[in-house]
Amino acid sequence: MSNSLFVKICGLKTERDVDTAVEAGADAIGFVFSESPRRIDVATAARLCRRVPEGVLTVGVFREEPVHEVRSVAADAGIGAVQLHGPEDRGYYDDLATGGWTLIRAAAFGDLVPRFGDMGEDMLLLDAPVPGSGVAWDWNSKPLAGSGEKWLLAGGLSPDNVGHAVEATRPWGVDVSSGVEQSRGVKDPALIKAFVKAARAQS
Repeated sequence: MSNSLFVKICGLKTERDVDTAVEAGADAIGFVFSESPRRIDVATAARLCRRVPEGVLTVGVFREEPVHEVRSVAADAGIGAVQLHGPEDRGYYDDLATGGWTLIRAAAFGDLVPRFGDMGEDMLLLDAPVPGSGVAWDWNSKPLAGSGEKWLLAGGLSPDNVGHAVEATRPWGVDVSSGVEQSRGVKDPALIKAFVKAARAQS
């Protein structure tokens, strides 16, 4: 993975999406298994994972699925990381930790700022107060995470604002999905390339 800013492109569905993200220099690519316009099935994810070179992290995105279902899908798809959006408790994370996956906890930024490591996760993704809205939020309203912590800024990022967001918050990494789409659920190769370039320009 890159020694510079960690960049994750999420919600990929096609060979073109995956190849573009890898060629652009993304450190991680995400596949959505929960209800979403970006959802893909396990067989498609497994096929796309086989296109991903070693050193690029493959991530499965889940929301409130039973832990046994997450384990089954993650194993069948061959992903390297599990990203969880929901109220899962520490026991849920501890169960998944035995499977050898990198664990990413996605938490909405609200009145209480989530803290890295509270659930034993390997990475913390700080999302907008309304996750999945694609709307930028006030990154400067509160301190986010501590120096050296593995946390990713997400929510409303795009090629146009990611440089400012990185400069303002100095995250360990960034995550984007709707901000690199030409229409809902359909990625734009030019926007993916522009996003990675703009994000790294400030790192």
